[in-house]
Amino acid sequence: MSSWSSSVVNGGVSFWFADDGLPDVREPLTGDGHADVVIVGGGYTGLWTAYYLKKAAPFLRITVLEQKFCGYGASGRNGGWLYNGVAGRDRYAKLHGQEAAVRLQRAMNDTVDEVIRVAAEEGIDADVHKGGVLEVARTPAQLARLRAFHEHELAFGEKDRELYGARETAERVRVADAVGSSWTPHGARLNPAKLVKGLAAAVEALGVTIHEATPVTEIRPKHAVTPYGTVRAPYVLRCTEGFTAALKGQRRTWLPMNSSMIATEPLTDEQWASVGWAGRETLGDMAHAYMYAQRTADGRIALGGRGVPYRFGSRTDNDGRTQPETVQALRDVLVGFFPALAGVRIEHAWSGVLGVPRDWCASVTLDRTTGLGWAGGYVGSGVATANLAARTLTDLVRFDSGQAGPTGLTALPWVGHKVRKWEPEPLRWLGVQGMYATYRTADRREVLSHSARSSRLARAADRVSGRN
Repeated sequence: MSSWSSSVVNGGVSFWFADDGLPDVREPLTGDGHADVVIVGGGYTGLWTAYYLKKAAPFLRITVLEQKFCGYGASGRNGGWLYNGVAGRDRYAKLHGQEAAVRLQRAMNDTVDEVIRVAAEEGIDADVHKGGVLEVARTPAQLARLRAFHEHELAFGEKDRELYGARETAERVRVADAVGSSWTPHGARLNPAKLVKGLAAAVEALGVTIHEATPVTEIRPKHAVTPYGTVRAPYVLRCTEGFTAALKGQRRTWLPMNSSMIATEPLTDEQWASVGWAGRETLGDMAHAYMYAQRTADGRIALGGRGVPYRFGSRTDNDGRTQPETVQALRDVLVGFFPALAGVRIEHAWSGVLGVPRDWCASVTLDRTTGLGWAGGYVGSGVATANLAARTLTDLVRFDSGQAGPTGLTALPWVGHKVRKWEPEPLRWLGVQGMYATYRTADRREVLSHSARSSRLARAADRVSGRN
């Protein structure tokens, strides 16, 4: 164990809540109830859905049921990337045509500004800074992937994306060994806990009922079942993302993939001078086992990546506690990117789960025969995607109930998407562990070989996992 590890605050949900404070937990459900819409899950998807439904139809009785407190899951633990990535876009292009996928991408581009707009309108100070997203390449193979990725994004209508060489990349962020980067303006840094706390308060102010400390154990048509009572409603919407596997009958629906983060102490002016990063872009890379980072409002670096990617039986972590080996691995990534920060102190570490469908495609569905709906499977891109999914789910409910006609959102290609379940244990545990071990090996081989070709190991892992 490293000498610094004893000083790290490990878990406690996330650094974001440690920084802004844990919320007072709202009253749990105290008996059976009725509503027009019941939403299971008090994260971004559930809260945004409640927000847009209530704004569009103030007469609706909407109840949100949350097992811990709003933002306890991925919404309060993520990397704070509000950006335009959407899981499954390429597959939707194959299934529904290029133009349908382009419409989905354009909607995602607009969603970044929609979240910023609503936050400002509702007075939510979430430390938002729209500096775009910068993704860097540090090896010849990564550079080849970066260029292909850049051209691919242009083909989906992102004409304002820019490609940089080593010098231009260094002018933005001085990442060691960076040989190129791709930048899009459709991204912003934020504090995810501040956003989810502010959104919950805004939803409650609109008249939505939120019950926290109320785990839902089963969802069935017109019923959301909890230990304290059952809420009945014509529409029951599942917005549980990485915690979906805990619901009765949903064990293999979405796999709870684990991601871990660290936050440094605040950097000095001299340290920031060595790093650059004046534009405060969100920062990622083109490795197979990728990293993601942001420059926080109080001058830290928050950086994440895969630690223990999956726990046997779809179990989730205990309040974000993270293995010391994972903290060390993330610190190694930090110092690899910024060698001048070798002496910087890590002050917080935490983990959380994200929802991964078997085909890695985010989706939105409303079953008109049962009134059951769901949205999610964001595969780590949920800060913005949850907003678009919630608006889509809102329009589906309003169309089904006769309040409105179909919209451009209800025609997006992810609506009604069906996917097979994950394999039973131990196959899914073996598969996920093997996949990420292969990606890490592929990254090491690419560094050592200096080849411009992506490792065949990674391509094989993509095919087996269903990502391609």
